[in-house]
Amino acid sequence: MMTTTQQSPLPVYDHRPGTGPTLVFLHYWGGSARTWDLVVGRLAGRDTLTVDFRGWSRSSTLAGPYALRQFADDTLAIIADAGVADYVLVGHSMGGKVAQLVAATRPAGLRGIVLVGSAPAKPASGITPEYREGLSHAYDSDESVAGARDHILTATELPEQIKSRIATDSRASTDAARTEWPLRGIAEDIREHTRMISVPALVVAGENDQVETVDVLVDHLMPYLADAEYTVIPKTGHLIPLEAAAALADAITAFAPAA
Repeated sequence: MMTTTQQSPLPVYDHRPGTGPTLVFLHYWGGSARTWDLVVGRLAGRDTLTVDFRGWSRSSTLAGPYALRQFADDTLAIIADAGVADYVLVGHSMGGKVAQLVAATRPAGLRGIVLVGSAPAKPASGITPEYREGLSHAYDSDESVAGARDHILTATELPEQIKSRIATDSRASTDAARTEWPLRGIAEDIREHTRMISVPALVVAGENDQVETVDVLVDHLMPYLADAEYTVIPKTGHLIPLEAAAALADAITAFAPAA
């Protein structure tokens, strides 16, 4: 039985009880808890926790701030609220940067961290003010969302149902939440935090990811993790949880097997 909890002022999350350690999933900029549905569906019997970040999807009514540190604080509050004491963080893209900030606090119960196409600790050189301004408009309209989804975010063909879900989720945020990441969060240098992470890490890259390329993850993330493995999933673009759910579920399970 999966429970959905909305206890103000916490963001909405879904907790599916099962065998630990619990896998806590944090979504990308434009995503939601359901971004992980295909992955969670392949993790039969595992305890899982999926979150709609503040300002996004079912949590879009929550007031800001929508900064990365607020998301990190929210994540720790959700984990406590769910009564989870033994867990692994799985963060995708923006969610990976949030996961790094959470792990840097060295919370009791954290066993490991999986960074999937993650925003790196050190912003890449291409994250210029011009780039960020342009990115802040990527989800302005249904047309811009479709363009980003089909030409930048993915490298494989997705079913119409999944494409439609991406389009809906990308538009399901407050304006302030939508622009916070491109205008500020993406450019934050969090190396001093990432260096504080003391648990094992798995960095998962998409071979054809145009957003967080293999080179960026190798050069701007791996050097700041004390204990990290690295794997590349063939053919996939940036939306690894949707494009390569089976391979990602396998990688997570190998890194963090059920007890």
